[in-house]
Amino acid sequence: MDTRTSPIRMRLAQAREAMQRHQVDALLVLSSDPHLSEYLPAHWQSREWLSGFSGSMGTLVVTADKAALFADSRYWTQAEAQLAGSGIVLERIANGASPAHIDWLAREVQGGGAVAVDARVIGLAAANALRTALDAAGVRLRTDLDLFADIWGDRPALPAAPVYEHLAPHATLARADKLAQVRAAMARHGATHHLVSTLDDLAWLFNLRGSDVSYNPVFLAHALIDAKGATLFIAEGKIDAALRARLVADGVRLAPYAQAAAAVAALPADAVLLVDPRRVTLGLREQVPAAVRVVESINPSTLAKSRKSDADAVHVRAAMEQDGAAMCEFYAAFEAALARGERLTELTVDEWLSAARERRAGLKGLSFPTIAGFNANGAMPHYRALPESHAVIEGDGLLLIDSGGQYLGGTTDITRVWPIGTVSAAMKRDYTLVLKGTLALSRTRFPRGMLSPMLDAIARAPLWAEGLDYGHGTGHGVGYFLNVHEGPQSISQTVPDANMAMQPGMITSIEPGLYRPGQWGVRIENLVLNVPARGAAADSSFGEFLEFETLTLCPIDTRCIERSLLRDDEVAWLDAYHVEVRRRLAPLVSGDALAWLDARTQPL
Repeated sequence: MDTRTSPIRMRLAQAREAMQRHQVDALLVLSSDPHLSEYLPAHWQSREWLSGFSGSMGTLVVTADKAALFADSRYWTQAEAQLAGSGIVLERIANGASPAHIDWLAREVQGGGAVAVDARVIGLAAANALRTALDAAGVRLRTDLDLFADIWGDRPALPAAPVYEHLAPHATLARADKLAQVRAAMARHGATHHLVSTLDDLAWLFNLRGSDVSYNPVFLAHALIDAKGATLFIAEGKIDAALRARLVADGVRLAPYAQAAAAVAALPADAVLLVDPRRVTLGLREQVPAAVRVVESINPSTLAKSRKSDADAVHVRAAMEQDGAAMCEFYAAFEAALARGERLTELTVDEWLSAARERRAGLKGLSFPTIAGFNANGAMPHYRALPESHAVIEGDGLLLIDSGGQYLGGTTDITRVWPIGTVSAAMKRDYTLVLKGTLALSRTRFPRGMLSPMLDAIARAPLWAEGLDYGHGTGHGVGYFLNVHEGPQSISQTVPDANMAMQPGMITSIEPGLYRPGQWGVRIENLVLNVPARGAAADSSFGEFLEFETLTLCPIDTRCIERSLLRDDEVAWLDAYHVEVRRRLAPLVSGDALAWLDARTQPL
């Protein structure tokens, strides 16, 4: 291909022409939208359109003669392949929260120059950090431009799918009660109004769900809450008359999506507005009248939805059982087809596993694109097999499968690694060291209020002892029939803040990994629920302690284990887990799937 006429190079040229017209020296393109979402509607996938890089996280910077994409280790191999020939350089960063692109801009743009970023898609906290660094370098920050309106001719329209109600029994708390909780928090802050833009907060708060974002059951909207009611800004036609009436009965007014900024601008001078600087954009913050006092604090709904109730947990456990049964059916069929010598690929895994989930009660869709990576492909944490690029599963090695479903009663996310043919001693050693990390954290007890990032080292310790590590976080929060990645808690090497305190009811993943580029990858992931500690820790005079209840129900393949690396207490935990898996899943499967479940849950 002649790279001079490649689509990406031509788009970069268009962007540079627009930058020159507007007298801008650098363009900052974020993986973001007006709701600061992780996964974006096609309309807001500007970074992917301009760079060709399709990873879910990454930041693009373009100047007159340079272009750089900043991505962490989960995406390095993917980015190298997708950026090839584009003229965009990959800048490797430690994690998604790295400010390396800010340092790059301050270094590359000369004093007196200007950097453009769309105020509608940059968070308030991120904008403040960017502005501080650029001011120090004598560089102006322009936030009034949307250059993509000039250059992206066939830009997709905003999604128009209908919104539906999340109903009892799965919605265990009424919409009015949730709004009352938020208003109580507003009162504690002295706030008369509260602006909410994050989509999972809105879906949880109003007991509504949608399909505007792939894999996440959310919809595009903003909300402005006051002491007596709430206005939901949402595109016309997305809510039918019957649902509108039920919302009105709960004090919820509807207004067009595009009117959110104007409503903020029209706040009375004596208003006190509560906003979350990490969850509201600079563009909306700039609409607040100067006379209005602004209180910055985490969205009350973010904290509330992270703490699942006992009633929620009942439905989550049932969803985990359905999900586990689907995986038994899939793995039984898959292993039987391998034994018959059928030609199977990574695409087969996605197709068959998705079909197995679709047969289970309460499924509404997948919670993220299935990752099925055989051998070298498994070494890319966010790999996805495509029709034009995938591996045949044959020979010897490890098959990593990371998948999940959206059920009316919960969201699932599970990673398992399965042996194909003969597994080498080196593969078994890596697998067992990762398993030791999963077990170590799964068995941990900790004080209530422990900052979640402080738990990260527990899962890494078995790998660190061997001079090994992995480049992603150990665990992320998980929603309740909501986003598979949810805050505020995060078991990772991020800088902790007080909102990351571990509380009862939080659901988090535990997923240490180990990746050998060009060879194989290992990751073993379960979801866990924070519950009060039992036994001696329950009576501690040192305060309240929590422990993890493992929610995920699926065998951990023991054929990949190097037994000499496991202690007897670790083996006992794994055997007890398999007893529970068999007890819970056996009533939901039959025939080959039941036989497979029995074989894979035998004591080590």
